[in-house]
Amino acid sequence: MSTHIVLASGSAIRAQLLRQAGIPFEVQHPRVDEQTVKASLLGEGAPPRDIADALAELKARKVSAKSPGSLVLGCDQVLDFEGNLLSKPVCADQALEQLSAMRGKRHMLLSAAVICRDGEPIWRHVGQVRLRMRDSSDAYLRGYVERNWDSIQHAVGAYKLEEEGVRLFSTIDGDYFNVLGLPLMELINYLALQGMIEQ
Repeated sequence: MSTHIVLASGSAIRAQLLRQAGIPFEVQHPRVDEQTVKASLLGEGAPPRDIADALAELKARKVSAKSPGSLVLGCDQVLDFEGNLLSKPVCADQALEQLSAMRGKRHMLLSAAVICRDGEPIWRHVGQVRLRMRDSSDAYLRGYVERNWDSIQHAVGAYKLEEEGVRLFSTIDGDYFNVLGLPLMELINYLALQGMIEQ
């Protein structure tokens, strides 16, 4: 049994992961003011895990309301560094600032996914990965940001592990797909158990 799947995300890497896994889907971009929602949740003292989950659900609900009967997958990823939430850098200077603060230390990536059908959530998962950065030099970090700004400006924490960003890390504890922003194994398990994809 196959079911129509909609990815409520503009993320190229999430779309690529689904395509490579042989999961048929279409993309619809949710119109969500993420910064306002995030600021509101932070103001209420919500932990990073709940913020990622709430944003993923909001995106899925938004698209699901216009896609009756479809499974709509919303995703979000946040970075928890010493209790602070880091977002995508707004400029190269901020990217350098974030990377400089995190070097030699641990942080956690939280990748949330929520599936909605007819506007209601039917499945959710938040994957967690703990990462430790190398104690990179100022010169290397400056060069890294200069070389990679076009790509990393779209990445939480100002790095992409699937690119040169892998050189920034000494250890990674968790699922690689969660680092990329999608708890893919858990998603596939759910779709297979529900008979929504062939197994």
